[in-house]
Amino acid sequence: MTETNQRATYEYDVVVIGAGPVGENVADRARAGGLSAAIVESELVGGECSYWACIPSKALLRPAVARSEARQVPGLRGAVGGPLDVPAVLANRDAFTSGWNDDGQVAWVEGIGAVLHRGHGRITGVRTVSVTAPDGSEQILTARHAVAVVTGSRAVLPDLPGIADVRPWTSREATAADHAPGRLVIVGGGVVAAEMATAWNALGSRVTLLVRGGGLLERMEPFAGELVAKTLTEAGADVRTHTSVAAVRRDGDTVTVELEGGGTVEADEILFATGRAPRTDDIGLDTVGLEPGSWLTVDDTMLVEGTSWLYAFGDVNHRALLTHQGKYQARVGGDALVARAQGVPLLETDRWGAHVATADHAAVPQVVFTDPEAASAGLTLAEAEAAGRRVRAVDQDLGAVAGSALYADGYRGMARMVVDEDTRTLVGVTFVGPGVGELIHSATVAIAAEVPVDRLWHVVPSFPTISEVWLRLLESYRDGS
Repeated sequence: MTETNQRATYEYDVVVIGAGPVGENVADRARAGGLSAAIVESELVGGECSYWACIPSKALLRPAVARSEARQVPGLRGAVGGPLDVPAVLANRDAFTSGWNDDGQVAWVEGIGAVLHRGHGRITGVRTVSVTAPDGSEQILTARHAVAVVTGSRAVLPDLPGIADVRPWTSREATAADHAPGRLVIVGGGVVAAEMATAWNALGSRVTLLVRGGGLLERMEPFAGELVAKTLTEAGADVRTHTSVAAVRRDGDTVTVELEGGGTVEADEILFATGRAPRTDDIGLDTVGLEPGSWLTVDDTMLVEGTSWLYAFGDVNHRALLTHQGKYQARVGGDALVARAQGVPLLETDRWGAHVATADHAAVPQVVFTDPEAASAGLTLAEAEAAGRRVRAVDQDLGAVAGSALYADGYRGMARMVVDEDTRTLVGVTFVGPGVGELIHSATVAIAAEVPVDRLWHVVPSFPTISEVWLRLLESYRDGS
């Protein structure tokens, strides 16, 4: 460290802006490769996933889904007929977020030998980052090899009349709320909207879900959103598709939502789950010829196009806005960064080589923790066809599988396998039903490993488990049905 004009100056091999799970993994790969690393964080170390997204949302959803599934098991149905213990659910959520305290995450960063700089990081030039600390002081970090932007994304609020005065919820308020509102309007039809509708409806809120499109989870196979919407409706939620919001207003404790085409809905709180934007508007992109507020385009090693030193991982590169996919990028791109710093040739000749994030294109898995769960890997049928592939889809009623019938009385679910007819390998799989979140990894392995369908015939599922759906799918494919 040196002192220059009352500014502390530090030099590292790698400077990472953003200390969420993805940024932590970038720093970890740098340190594992023998490089020095600094992490800059303006909020909590651990990021969105740890405190306002993946972790708290799943803590809220697990009791809701467990109760629903228990009610489908003979002998348990009567024992779980009552409401959820809301204070206990919220206390468990708070425990998983450590009460929004990041001491444990800070200890992890220090444990890998990285240096944490708290404050707002801005790029000020090639391989240079300025950090404005909470007390207003400034630190200058220079990177010998690379700067990594890992600042994530933020919720986007629509430009609606009255929205500034409504105090709307975004995903952050929805996962951190300290009580269940009596009436909750949710605007949106994607993952956040569907999961939060499931959670808060189960916790006692009267949920109205306003979906502009024709259904929920429209980036998955159509039956996924249909089954989730059906269960939400049966549980008492009001799901309205083809419904758009014209304006909102708050009068005291009541939010009034004006709908396009007429009509209103009243609620105590309103959650907008209407998209994400990159947190790149105030990180100095303009100083290196990039557009502030833009998604950062990268190659498969996470190197920002047109640069030799700037990397972007996770949500900011807009490849796959999922924590696990960002961490995958961190492992692959982090190793590529280290290899370049050490002058080692990259292993880019292999499509599935160590330094290319091929899974971002071909084998992205996702689980939506609704009731029922929706899980997918790879491409949907529509995506595969749009990509020009010659494919065939095979569907299977999951409720007809013996293991499913034993898992839950009246099990309701669906499975689809999308096969590339030219390579006879899987390019996409979707499961919807209770417990399928733990089933999707098998599909991800089959897609990423490009296992031929004929070889999958020898992968025997245990009986009686839900995994027997694989046998039924393969039988249908062989039979041509």
